[in-house]
Amino acid sequence: MFSRTIGYAASAAMLLTLAACGGGGSSDLGGSSSVTAQSVSVPLMISDASTEDWSTIGVEILSVAFVPQGGGANVTVYTATSPVAATNLVQLDNLADVIGQPMVAAGTYTGAVVTVSANPGDVQLVTASAPEAGFPVAGGTAIPASAIQIQGATGSTGTLTVPIKVNFSSPITVGSGSTTPVDVEFDLSHPAFIVGHTPPANGGTTLWAVNFNGPVRHHPVADITALVLRHAYGNVSSVAADNSSITIARDAPTRPIVNPETATPTGQSLTILADAANGTLFYDVDARTAATIKDFSSVATSLPTKYVRVAARYQQNGTLVATRIWASANFNDVWISPEGHVAHVNAASNRFVVDNEAGLPVIVAVDASTEFEFHGTAAGTGPAFLASGNLVRGFKVHVSVVDPLATPLVAQTVDIETARYEGSISGVTGTGFDYTRKFALATDDYNVSLDFISANTRNGTDSAGAITGFKYWDFAFPAQVTAGNNVSAGQTVNGLFTAATTNAVNFGGTIGPVVPWGVSFATWGDPANAMGWSAPWVVLEPVPLPLGVVTGTAGLSASNTFTMTVPNAATLSPTIDVDTASGSATLVYRVDRSNGVVTVSPEDITTSAGLTALNNGLAVNAPVKVYGVPQSDGSLRAYVLLYYTGAAPSL
Repeated sequence: MFSRTIGYAASAAMLLTLAACGGGGSSDLGGSSSVTAQSVSVPLMISDASTEDWSTIGVEILSVAFVPQGGGANVTVYTATSPVAATNLVQLDNLADVIGQPMVAAGTYTGAVVTVSANPGDVQLVTASAPEAGFPVAGGTAIPASAIQIQGATGSTGTLTVPIKVNFSSPITVGSGSTTPVDVEFDLSHPAFIVGHTPPANGGTTLWAVNFNGPVRHHPVADITALVLRHAYGNVSSVAADNSSITIARDAPTRPIVNPETATPTGQSLTILADAANGTLFYDVDARTAATIKDFSSVATSLPTKYVRVAARYQQNGTLVATRIWASANFNDVWISPEGHVAHVNAASNRFVVDNEAGLPVIVAVDASTEFEFHGTAAGTGPAFLASGNLVRGFKVHVSVVDPLATPLVAQTVDIETARYEGSISGVTGTGFDYTRKFALATDDYNVSLDFISANTRNGTDSAGAITGFKYWDFAFPAQVTAGNNVSAGQTVNGLFTAATTNAVNFGGTIGPVVPWGVSFATWGDPANAMGWSAPWVVLEPVPLPLGVVTGTAGLSASNTFTMTVPNAATLSPTIDVDTASGSATLVYRVDRSNGVVTVSPEDITTSAGLTALNNGLAVNAPVKVYGVPQSDGSLRAYVLLYYTGAAPSL
């Protein structure tokens, strides 16, 4: 086996979502903005994918500006207040964190410029409590600022920034009409986003290069009501005169995390409605009581100035409706309930472990009264849910506890925010498939069979229209999602998925075959499996090969291939296929470590200069790192290729 750490890159992603009437979007944002008389309110939020190696990837977003169609000055839609609250991307996998609703000038926009702070210490990295095997840093370690090098920084010392330019896949119109969310994805799972370089010398210091150039793309979202929002924190500033809503002054937890945790004001506010139709669950943490409310009349006198944690969802018109609210006089008491990724599950002792934002494991006990939920749907109760294997390492949960002072904490509710299954794919049938996942700690391993969702279950849209039933796509080459509405006559989605997951690249030795790898966010209660998890989709991810060296002859062959081997392989040297065609070219990065500085530079191999640079870098025995998709002929189609200059990394 080999570690899935990507050149020791983080496997996470951030998503900047924009939503506005007639088009627009959102981000973990919301501050001051440039407005006109024709401005439209735009909810702003961010979200991301997950990582097993980091408990914190903190960034400070300073501003967001839209690029008008036809030219003219960029329109600033968000400016952070001081002090800037860092956003922990690790906590936002497949979630969105809404913190404001600024006004955006009506118009049509073709892109955005997101500016992040780039001074030493402005990007925070803390390892998870139990990183994957092969990760070069111990669990729970805060990486010092001196070992984090932010690429592309501009400006003067103390005011360094990185402007990130993003082109929308199609223009976004902000104006009258329906709410249309649009996502700008900061792909932390991209191999070039966070690159660790460890020299072979004993005691060599690992340097971490954070690169915003490349891992950013536009990704549409079809339905704002389908967004899953992270819990929002704040203190109640007012209750509406008709008791239908509250306004909270948005707070963020202090970073680095302190104990007891304190609130950092963000200068932004949110208006949140009670669920007048179904009721909002309201927990008084201090009194330890719970009630269902359809407006705030029963708590209106006690709420102002109290701290709250709010689970909310978007309505089609862009308003926020609370499903749950926790209230306390102390910020720490609403924050302390663990939120994070499940690091371990021990069904025998009725306990599981959640990594908090400080990189520390929090033990959570489950008793007969513990309720498990998935997006508001009851999924199970008590230890039996653990014993059935329905909670595994990698899930993202938010736990509400019975007593925040108890040791261990006893879960009152476990809100499963994302049910992330991933691993090697096998056993594909007409109704489902198997995921096999191995971890550094064998007790965390799992082999799970997931059913495909029902053929009649709605599952988004694509260019061919509405999708029902299971779908999949190739992360590396996502020309089009493969779904029932776009397959050719005589083909089926399940048949195509089977063909796409039966290939392997074989190194021999203890490395052996490198098989297709996928990731899914499962859903609970689909008709295909009313009392269990089902897979609505699979993303076939590029498989990371171990760090290896070029074999055979230097440079690319006439067919744009080369061969490589890795430590602990047999004599086999599989072929790596490099694509140089514009629009589908392999993403190539030169990683140079010289004089204690790591630089990550993209190489455009669709140009003669970029291709020449790559050929010069592919010398025999030169270290390379490859991520790609296994092909039926035993080769690997390279999605990303890193080659190294200067000081070589440790194999």
